[in-house]
Amino acid sequence: MLNRILLTNDDGIEAPGLAILERIAGELAREIWVVAPEHDQSGVSHAVSLHHPIRVSERGLRRYAITGTPGDCAVMGACHLMPEAPQLLLSGVNRGANLGLETVFSGTVGGAMTGMLLGIPSIALSQASTDRTNVCWETAAALGADAVRRLVAIGWGAATCLNVNFPDVPAEEAGPMTLARQGPGLIQGLRVETRTDPRGLNYHWVSFRRGPRDQGPESDVEALHAGKIVVTPLRYDRTDETAYAMLAKALPR
Repeated sequence: MLNRILLTNDDGIEAPGLAILERIAGELAREIWVVAPEHDQSGVSHAVSLHHPIRVSERGLRRYAITGTPGDCAVMGACHLMPEAPQLLLSGVNRGANLGLETVFSGTVGGAMTGMLLGIPSIALSQASTDRTNVCWETAAALGADAVRRLVAIGWGAATCLNVNFPDVPAEEAGPMTLARQGPGLIQGLRVETRTDPRGLNYHWVSFRRGPRDQGPESDVEALHAGKIVVTPLRYDRTDETAYAMLAKALPR
């Protein structure tokens, strides 16, 4: 059993997925610290607040809400609120899967990547769902602690965080924990929808366009659709080796 785990998320401190994560962490550590955003921070990636102050409110024993991003939460928890560094950071459990290109935008993954940047072994956890009003939370609750325990025992590189997605099936129907690559996912682009408020002024909503795409071999999307618990190692280095080789023919190095 670990001594200290730091928990965060992007759905906010009152999110049901965070309650599930606390149940998971309770099986893994003697001391659990929760530092989560006061409000939903989905889509903020690994942003940190450099241009406005962060306010902290205590919500219980070793439990804090902050006016910031999941990245801010990781920094505030590990570098300010906790007297000793955590042995593990867990981010989630997100409402909905984080797959493919969505991991670039995900605040859940961003919280884990910030933990990794701070030198803390970090895992993002998400519960896949096709119905936001009927999320299969008990799958993550039942399988989460064992999954994390196995991954910690195996270990991974210091420049990497892990992205874990639980399938949208009852726990007893879930397949084995499976390693998968980040595929392109289901994002096909972005759209802007314009509406008019009661005063006649326009405002705008930005959202993703999603649809089927060729995922390639060993993809996270296909593994999750097969009902497996999907593990994908992620890192900050996004250098495209194919493009690098093409550009190297014309540009100095």
